[in-house]
Amino acid sequence: MQQTVPPPLRPYIIHPYLRRTHTMIKKRIEDDILIVTLENGRDNSITAEFYHELKDIIQEANSKPSPKGIIFTGEGRFFSSGFNLSMFLSFKTPREIADFFSKTEEPVLLDLFMCSKPVIAALNGHTVAGGLILAMACDYRLATPNPKAKYGMSEIKIGLPLAIAQGEIVRFGVADDRNYRDLVYFGKMMDVNEARENRMVDEVVEESELIPRAKQLVSLWIDNPGRAFTPIKRLLRGPLADRIQKGIDELDWEDSLKCFFYDDVRKTLEFVQASLNK
Repeated sequence: MQQTVPPPLRPYIIHPYLRRTHTMIKKRIEDDILIVTLENGRDNSITAEFYHELKDIIQEANSKPSPKGIIFTGEGRFFSSGFNLSMFLSFKTPREIADFFSKTEEPVLLDLFMCSKPVIAALNGHTVAGGLILAMACDYRLATPNPKAKYGMSEIKIGLPLAIAQGEIVRFGVADDRNYRDLVYFGKMMDVNEARENRMVDEVVEESELIPRAKQLVSLWIDNPGRAFTPIKRLLRGPLADRIQKGIDELDWEDSLKCFFYDDVRKTLEFVQASLNK
């Protein structure tokens, strides 16, 4: 069988008001595997610039033989707390926030979900909201037995919806629709045992084994004749990816995201961001 060549990535728009000079990641190569460490303050919150960097990582992985896989992890006590809420507060019009989601965040997240190489989330600590969404886009999620680490989706508690790719990718990864319902309706934070029961976490390993086990999985999956992992992944995830893309193309984004400008939502975002900055 000939090796499957992944289709070219869709173009992205990284708007001028989304560009940042600060990088929130560190990259290193070990055993031909790219290890990406989120490093942005104490909670590794996700900025708009992260998607610009993530786009480049995916494009390189899809277009070249090396690296043979990607591992995402975090620095400190957090994998990621999710989006930096100050970014949402910086948007001045519904059009700006619609462009961010429809032309940047959603396409990049979808292409991470469909990356032709194995992608492992090595969850070193708290994995919440957008941080959990990032992890759910990966092929496999490892976590440590740390009893203090929390996992969950808190969007409903701050008045925010899920975008199309976000919601469908999380639904794809959890145990079933009932688990998905409870995850997004209750906004409950779970420990690692609950997270594993709900399939947000696939495997629990000691902290010292987090990266070694992630590397082992990448090699186990990709180091086969013809790199059969790539077409198998497309078969597994492709139908959902096609439906997500159709939804992205057809949604009225300004109308669906107008809640970001409701007074009570913005006050909540300001309060939560201020508490995180303390």
